[in-house]
Amino acid sequence: MTGALVYVMGPSGAGKDSVLARARALLPDEAPIVFAHRYITRPADSGGENHIALSPAEFAARRAHGLFAYHWQAHGNDYGVGREIHDWRQAGMAVVVSGSRDHFQKTGGLELQAQPVLITASAQRLQERLAGRGRETVTQAVARLDRARAYAIDDPRLVTIVNDGALDEAVRRFVDLLAVLMPPARPACSGGVHLPT
Repeated sequence: MTGALVYVMGPSGAGKDSVLARARALLPDEAPIVFAHRYITRPADSGGENHIALSPAEFAARRAHGLFAYHWQAHGNDYGVGREIHDWRQAGMAVVVSGSRDHFQKTGGLELQAQPVLITASAQRLQERLAGRGRETVTQAVARLDRARAYAIDDPRLVTIVNDGALDEAVRRFVDLLAVLMPPARPACSGGVHLPT
């Protein structure tokens, strides 16, 4: 049985990295779920997600040899997800990918079996978080906020998680979704994850 593809999207400042990192830490070690690393032409020490840093030339070479399942450009960088996710899904693992709203729309929703997830927040929270993380200049932050308003996802499969309040509230919703998508052969993993109150 092919594992689920959980395609997570959202505007900069929505807290996608925080939700994914917290969910990954809370899931049982034996959970049949893989969180795919992204390959990005951005320095490894730039903050944010734990990505694999590539030079533009390295990225181009991998793309030319078909080593990416998905790839796109945003914010002046190249982003890619390795084709190894196909092997993981064929092995029955659910795969979580941090993707792009623009890429999702351009691919026509990826595939029927994909589960799109939008993690978002109010415009005020997005602005506060972008200012607080200090990774962008004022001009870059404004461009990211403009991009946040530019993309609306219209897909009946879409699950939207509003990450405006306590992080654990958003994480709980995401982990509950993953529990539903886990392969049924692992009943020990389907009992849910208890988050601190």
